Amino acid sequence: MPKLKNLPEHLRPREKLLDRGAQSLSDKELLALVLGRGTARHDVLSLSEKLIPIIDEKGGALTLADLTKVPGIGRAGAAKLVAAFEFARRRIKPRGLKIQRPQEILPLIRHYGDRQQEHFLSVSLNGANEVMAVRVVTIGLVNKSQVHPREVFSDLIAERAAGLIAAHNHPSGDLSPSTEDREVTRRLKEAGTLLGIPLMDHIIFHGSDFYSFAAHNLL
Repeated sequence: MPKLKNLPEHLRPREKLLDRGAQSLSDKELLALVLGRGTARHDVLSLSEKLIPIIDEKGGALTLADLTKVPGIGRAGAAKLVAAFEFARRRIKPRGLKIQRPQEILPLIRHYGDRQQEHFLSVSLNGANEVMAVRVVTIGLVNKSQVHPREVFSDLIAERAAGLIAAHNHPSGDLSPSTEDREVTRRLKEAGTLLGIPLMDHIIFHGSDFYSFAAHNLL
């Protein structure tokens, strides 16, 4: 991966943001801007790439200790990130966003579309079809052993959710559901029916398109 100093000026995160807006930046580039700089041994873009899987996995439970495990991230850099995430969490929340159609969750999850591993996500809804939370359940290949209903529904039960939209990215870009995708969907639907938290859709997506199980009458 090219170091920041070796990139043409127009491809550097700050310049891209100024010219094209924050939406044009990848997660890695956005995080690099928050960090500000790397170290003599660790370029800021490389640091960002190492941090993203940890942030995805920990979500709202992210701690200073999680971040400082990464070589090149000291307590000052970790504190800056934790403070930035907490500030955003207090003001910019998905809670209250009303979903009329399941694919309306795409703006909340599309940034996972460029991941090199499959990320399985759960979006919990209340009785008014408002988003309560978006969570990363597993990272890796989606299969029935990894994506177990207890892992998906445990938090939804605790927060008294009324519905679930499942989603995962396909890094290959092929949106066709696999045999494993269909089996995971079947198990989640059965569990949701039993628990009273119905599965409203399972969406497969990448950066620019998506596949809806509900739209294809596969639920």
